[in-house]
Amino acid sequence: MPSVPKAPSPAPPDGTAPRRAMPSLPVIAALGAAALVTSFISGILGMAGGMILMGVLLALLTVPQAMVLHGVTQFAANGWRAFLWRRSIDWRVLRGNTWGALVALAAFTVVQLVVSKPVALVVLGVTPFIGMALPEKLVLDVQRRGHPFLCGLVCMALQLVAGVAGPILDVFFVRSQMDRRAVVATKASTQCVGHTIKIAYFGFLVGSAQRGTVDFWLGAMMVALAIAGTTLSRRVLERLTDASFRQWTSWAVMSAGVVYLATGAWLLARPG
Repeated sequence: MPSVPKAPSPAPPDGTAPRRAMPSLPVIAALGAAALVTSFISGILGMAGGMILMGVLLALLTVPQAMVLHGVTQFAANGWRAFLWRRSIDWRVLRGNTWGALVALAAFTVVQLVVSKPVALVVLGVTPFIGMALPEKLVLDVQRRGHPFLCGLVCMALQLVAGVAGPILDVFFVRSQMDRRAVVATKASTQCVGHTIKIAYFGFLVGSAQRGTVDFWLGAMMVALAIAGTTLSRRVLERLTDASFRQWTSWAVMSAGVVYLATGAWLLARPG
């Protein structure tokens, strides 16, 4: 199997984006391991795995490829998780979230807005702390009227900017009165919507030079491993109490915010 070339292939005469070479075996192994482990983590906490996976993909692939492959893998993991807990989905929240996400997609398709990675990371890092510091009357809670739409709008915008929206998505859920099964199931279903839109945006709706393509076999491998990791996590989630689930989720949200903020600030401060 050929290795990834050091220089990109010249663009075809028709102006379309060049086809990428297949990843090497070590890269494939790393991608597979990341899909399995991160889907297991997300299956327990309903979050965090996607953020870790995005970092791995960005380290190994181009940004468009990472966005599309992340969308495919996370759609599989979240879709299977939503199916396993389908009876616990809050459909009112899902409907509102979907409408908000579609509005964000329409706006991005018109303006083709792209910000730098450091700025996106700083925004993601600050957002959880702002959300958690809001007074009770302004607190973000996905069960409140209008908040599912706002959640979909904000989270989809962040996904199209930085690839993930885990910190702010969890802020909307962490103070809700849902039990752990409803949180995991509803978040998974909203994430399915978000990852579908992300695949469409980076695969078809952005300019041809920015589009990402993924080989079918690689996508299929990632999907299979994501489903396996999600399935393995079910027993662990069943053993958690609602109190311990919320404690670990809150800790993970804040930790993710610190990592994003520190990384983004470091990239901004770095010369060149």
